Amino acid sequence: MSSVEANDLSSNATEDWRARALADPDLILDDRDLMRALITANDRQMGGNIVDMRGIAMERLENRLDRLEDTHRSVIAAAYENLAGTNQIHRAILKLLDQPDFETFLKALGTDVASTLRVDRVRLVLESAETTATAAPHVQKLEDVLTIVAPGFVEGYITAGRAVPHRQVTLRQVGDGSALIFGADAAWIKSEALLLLDLGEGRLPAMLVMGAEDPHQFRPSQGTDLLTFFAGVFERQMRRWLG
Repeated sequence: MSSVEANDLSSNATEDWRARALADPDLILDDRDLMRALITANDRQMGGNIVDMRGIAMERLENRLDRLEDTHRSVIAAAYENLAGTNQIHRAILKLLDQPDFETFLKALGTDVASTLRVDRVRLVLESAETTATAAPHVQKLEDVLTIVAPGFVEGYITAGRAVPHRQVTLRQVGDGSALIFGADAAWIKSEALLLLDLGEGRLPAMLVMGAEDPHQFRPSQGTDLLTFFAGVFERQMRRWLG
């Protein structure tokens, strides 16, 4: 191919590209990299002593757009995470509602429900004026999920013995006294969710405790709406069994 023919092809390609750009300017406007290259070329033509206010404004708009896109992605991710958490809670509740008797109800709590909620251990803590096994006939069979404690233990554990108000759900790293709840072999549990339970008039307080090996799985900064809902359903089921 001669140099004349090559020049003719290059000229035709340039004319074709120019015609397409004039017919559809969005081809350029929608390409951020191409627009930035054109602005940079324009700045070089104008010289370093001239302030291009339009270029500055466009740069600021680009930065703002980047921030908006990051926020949009964060909102979408949070929405998916919340939806996944809601589905987990619903599946766990259905597991509990499927149980035909109190013993299988508690066993499911420590197995299927714990697996569904992706926690490493779940314990139901009941206060009793009598701390022997006779206060709960099935405690020996359910020792992996049920802990019987003296009156006042629940509030003392949640507040760590301090005179501070507390909510129905408390999220935190594992505190003192956790060995009594999770067992002496559970030092690997690093964070916990404490769900305070009201079992009805005339009954001592109770608590549902979820433990996780991940120290950041339960943090005070997290929302508690879903766990509060789960606690409400669980305590109503407990009242039904105890009644």
